[in-house]
Amino acid sequence: MVLKQKEWPNPGELVIGKVVSIEKHGAYVTLEEYNNKEGLIHISEIASSWVRNIRNFVKEKQRVVLKVINVDPRKGHINLSLRRVNQNQKKEKRKEWKRAQKADGLLNLAVKMVNQGKTIEDAYKEVGWILEDKYGDIYTGFETIKKKKMQDLTKIGIPKIWAGPILEIINQYIEIPSVSISGEFILRSFAPNGIEIIKSALEKAENFNDEKKMISVKIISVGAPKYKIDLEAPNYKIAETILSDISKTVIDEIVNNNGIAQFSRE
Repeated sequence: MVLKQKEWPNPGELVIGKVVSIEKHGAYVTLEEYNNKEGLIHISEIASSWVRNIRNFVKEKQRVVLKVINVDPRKGHINLSLRRVNQNQKKEKRKEWKRAQKADGLLNLAVKMVNQGKTIEDAYKEVGWILEDKYGDIYTGFETIKKKKMQDLTKIGIPKIWAGPILEIINQYIEIPSVSISGEFILRSFAPNGIEIIKSALEKAENFNDEKKMISVKIISVGAPKYKIDLEAPNYKIAETILSDISKTVIDEIVNNNGIAQFSRE
């Protein structure tokens, strides 16, 4: 059961809803991330076109990606929209949901390993939310621990009772998706402070490092004016996009400061 830290969703947030009943005025769903709180998709929020039969768009037991329109905790009302979610949002939310489900499964396994009266709610509170606050989401936390080869999880706030089992689970079940691509810069500057300009440009390239997104950028000199760049990312699409952004950043920096810059892929 995937859980969220907060009790209620925020307006504008994307959520996963499981359709439980369909009425003439709309469809009722439960939000599994929020302890199965019930929400309503009014018929006017089912589709942008005229809706004659709601069942042409959603069916009972179907999971759908929805946008939260408004929330009234006092009355317990959550109004949702299906029509306001585009295809890209659906794709990203479903990806997030799958990662959250994987994290939930690993936390459940940790509960069984600890076996001291701990519950899945305890696992989220004492492990999950610590990782989410530090790394953005729980599964990214697991991946970061694996990638950085952390050994003592108490240093990031995980209680000792959980640290050993969680580390064992991460080492056994977490695989880091990663691809590597490389390129070469030829950089020349004719300004009096040319060395500093080149150094600044390469530092800007290294600023693309992003631990949370699993982006690693390394630059080494292979003999001036040549500099090699090695980039690691979760997949080729991300890697190519980041490398393109880096090459533009470096070239612009050099050219705008009385220099010549070239970049080639290896």
